[in-house]
Amino acid sequence: MQTFTWGNETLTMTFTWADDQPVVVSALNTGGIDVRFEHRLPLVEILATGTGHWLANDRLVHTDIGRALRYVSHSTDKDSHGDHLDVTLADAALGITVIVHYDLPRATPMFRVSATVTNTGGPAVEDSPTLAADGSIVLESVTSFVSAFGAPQGTSADCDAWRLIECENDWLGEGRWHETPTGKLFPRLAQQMTGHNPRGAHSVVNTGTWSTGRHTPLALLDSRELGLTWLFQIEHNAAWRWEVGRDTEDGYLALSGPTNVNHDWAKRLAPGESFTTVPASATLAADFEGAIANVTAYRRAMRIEKADNEHPRVIFNDYMNTINGDPTTDKLLPLIRGAAESGIEIFCIDAGWYDDTGDWWPSVGEWMPSKKRFPNGITEVIDAIRDAGMIAGLWLEPEVIGVKSPMAESLPDSAFFHRYGRRVVEQERYLLDLRDPAARQHLDDTVDRLIDDYGVGYFKFDYNVSPDAGTDLNADSAGDGLLGHNRAYSAWIEGLHRRHPELIIENCSSGGMRMDFAQTSRFQVQSTSDQQDFRLYPAIAAAAPMLMTPEQAGSWAYPNAQNTPEEFAFNLNTTFLGRFFLSGYINRMSEAQRALIVQAVEAYKTHVQPVIGSAVPFWPLGLPGWDDKVIALGLRASDRTLVTVWSREGDGGDVALPLPWFHGSAVQAETLLPVGDGFTDWPVRWDADAGTAIVGVPADGGYISRTFEFRA
Repeated sequence: MQTFTWGNETLTMTFTWADDQPVVVSALNTGGIDVRFEHRLPLVEILATGTGHWLANDRLVHTDIGRALRYVSHSTDKDSHGDHLDVTLADAALGITVIVHYDLPRATPMFRVSATVTNTGGPAVEDSPTLAADGSIVLESVTSFVSAFGAPQGTSADCDAWRLIECENDWLGEGRWHETPTGKLFPRLAQQMTGHNPRGAHSVVNTGTWSTGRHTPLALLDSRELGLTWLFQIEHNAAWRWEVGRDTEDGYLALSGPTNVNHDWAKRLAPGESFTTVPASATLAADFEGAIANVTAYRRAMRIEKADNEHPRVIFNDYMNTINGDPTTDKLLPLIRGAAESGIEIFCIDAGWYDDTGDWWPSVGEWMPSKKRFPNGITEVIDAIRDAGMIAGLWLEPEVIGVKSPMAESLPDSAFFHRYGRRVVEQERYLLDLRDPAARQHLDDTVDRLIDDYGVGYFKFDYNVSPDAGTDLNADSAGDGLLGHNRAYSAWIEGLHRRHPELIIENCSSGGMRMDFAQTSRFQVQSTSDQQDFRLYPAIAAAAPMLMTPEQAGSWAYPNAQNTPEEFAFNLNTTFLGRFFLSGYINRMSEAQRALIVQAVEAYKTHVQPVIGSAVPFWPLGLPGWDDKVIALGLRASDRTLVTVWSREGDGGDVALPLPWFHGSAVQAETLLPVGDGFTDWPVRWDADAGTAIVGVPADGGYISRTFEFRA
């Protein structure tokens, strides 16, 4: 057996191979944890037409090509971003080469993996059922990352010692995390008596382009017994699949982008052609909290450089429970004055600003300001925003063209998604294909015009339809066309940031239905939901930092004049430990209500804004359940800890908030929001020996909330 070790002071990986065996990761060391992988899986698994599995199954793993790949070489590199490794593998009989790429950012023990498959030319066609007459090979799935669960050195692997933590999403119901013991996911089958691994797995699949529409491409495997936690994610803004399963020797996890069986994806490689998988990333830590700290650091290290990354400015948007897509000059000017008086820094005009028909949904696409809504021109409104010292923002849905938009006729057919010779249409929208130069040029011209002509500095990019399998126009398959579009869209966003380095962009997809890292790494703000019921939103807001940095999480606060004072404050606390994201008719509120908004904005700027860009999220009561009576979210910064507690018609009583980093210290607690007349103090006791703050929540309080700051 031959080995080499790669990594840096935060993480090292040991690779092992033999002439008759594929390359595997045999050990991983990070943070004092030495993990061994006695059950060894190839670095990459590949299905191609004419090949299959061993034993026959429908998993991503145990493929013929995966076990046939052999070590060729490896090379390392180091730059300002971190450490890099390429491991070159080959299947000489089939004539393919695979380079597995590893990236390890500096001071961050989480690594990224992808694989590039190249058709280098195989044997004679008559000798290979895999190759077409022209020597091409058709890929049907390629994994980005595969690993056994592993166990600490000196400990036996135990597939049943883990719990899977995964998430279910829906429009208006994002972030519903739950855990399942692996023993319930895949029971013991006495498969060792057969001499073969089982055939099933727990597979989680996303189709279309709502990458977090039903599930998330991020999950965790946590074992308190072994003292290990895996956190893994697929960094892709459309079709993906991950799975965990039981083998005879240990459990395994496998991460992939689109596949043929799930997503109508196939990629034909002629001799000399290559395909690169979507990236995936993973970290191993001693516990759940360590894994969250690692992924939060990774997100900050691996996002592209953008304005407003670390110092999140306060936003007002006119949509939620307010104008709802019907903006006019008369409606907006009072809101602009109210927002400016409240200390808002960005004012975004949402949907409808371009529509003269009264039906803004199918008319999207030309992006020319309405003359009916703004009789003196939209410049009157945007100038009012800028004159008030705020950044002006506009809503766009760039990836679609309404069926009633003039752009539906003026753009060439090649600019749109097609299947079987016809344009794809979904809810009165055509979908732009960003592989096409005309589509990209239209969007570049639109954004540049709105910035240059009107001084727009903020865009909310929405996305309210999904194209199912994708587009088969100029593609090997519908899934291939979709993947090409997804990558072109990401490149287009990067181009906007290069051309307009001060531009701030919010990612919204019917709320929070596209919260994958391919998106969040390219946007400063992430909308977490379209949820309009303030009583339900805390469960979404509290869970949001599982998928993004806290400073990105735009959870709506939309207080209104009919709220009780406690409900009004409850609304404001829902956005307080994220990107402050306000809506509501400020101009219709009482003096006391406006004063509470000012109090919240000032407290945010003083206590949250300076530290949120480096803080680590935590959940002192565990991840929120959708129907939990009491929910808590915390941010741990270097000099303070912030915790919001929401009580939703709870029974009241003492709520214990573990803050173990303060164990044995004297701690001062301060209520940040709300404070003042009309709000009762929630008593806080500090137990230094236990490292726990005990908060007294009033009984029969309805919907009530407080945010606290703790300092040693």
